[in-house]
Amino acid sequence: MGETRRRFDPEFRAGAVRIVRETGKSIAQVARDLGINSGTLANWVQMDRLVREQDSGSGGELAESEREELARLRRQKAEWAKERAELEMERDVLKRSVVLWVKEATGR
Repeated sequence: MGETRRRFDPEFRAGAVRIVRETGKSIAQVARDLGINSGTLANWVQMDRLVREQDSGSGGELAESEREELARLRRQKAEWAKERAELEMERDVLKRSVVLWVKEATGR
């Protein structure tokens, strides 16, 4: 007996593609999460990329203001990564301090 073909409305397709674009998850992971075939989702993502390239018209070139914004965001990301590393190090030191304090308090 033949299988019935599932149909997805345009809103569902757009939402699935948006999840792939915005979350950075793989197509396979998003497809598993949504319960659809990864090949189907890959086709949707490819069609979306083609449409976006045609709509941009510039072939992917960034305007000067976009380049400046991208540079600013990359600098900010680097600063946050450095700050996060420092905070993680401080957290680890505090964890070790608590362990030592508990050992001392319990007489071990």
